[in-house]
Amino acid sequence: QVQLVESGGGLVQAGGSLRLSCTASGIAFSFTSMSWYRQAPGKQRDLVATITRGGSTNYADSVKGRFTISRDNAKRTVYLQMNSLKPEDTAVYYCYAVLTNTWGQGTQVTVSS
Repeated sequence: QVQLVESGGGLVQAGGSLRLSCTASGIAFSFTSMSWYRQAPGKQRDLVATITRGGSTNYADSVKGRFTISRDNAKRTVYLQMNSLKPEDTAVYYCYAVLTNTWGQGTQVTVSS
């Protein structure tokens, strides 16, 4: 059974930083691209960043230069380092395994102004 478990969310002031983690089980982690999405209240779930099995990355325009996605295949974990956070980054953040179409349970990030 594929499972993704996120952690690292919380409350932070604008300009601060957080690092999200997502650890996978039941999946050939090194073979899958991994993504982070986010969903603000009343809005659709949007793609934030993706990292391929080879380590290539891409980002939504709204987070370029502020967020960094990375992975550690030995730890079966994908990370999202979020710097210079803004109130509009407030959302539930989800990790997603492309190979198995699997979502994590989500972690809340709240940025206060």
